[in-house]
Amino acid sequence: MSTAKKHGGEARERIARKLRLLRTERKLSQEKMAELANFHRTYVSQLERCVTNISIDGLERLASALGVDISALLEPIPAKNKGKK
Repeated sequence: MSTAKKHGGEARERIARKLRLLRTERKLSQEKMAELANFHRTYVSQLERCVTNISIDGLERLASALGVDISALLEPIPAKNKGKK
């Protein structure tokens, strides 16, 4: 069982997977993603690994950088994309 699930972090895991999927679909490096959202690259890495939490304001910055609505970061990943990294 992952650390996030032990602590009730299912939403955090969903955000992490969705962030990585949307970022890679747009061919953005973690560094470029961080620059667009005004975060440090290590923070983006921590988010994608479920090491840290993010605020609603932070979610808005990520969504804006990715060109999606904030709700897109919370939507489940379709089964066909779940295994992609």
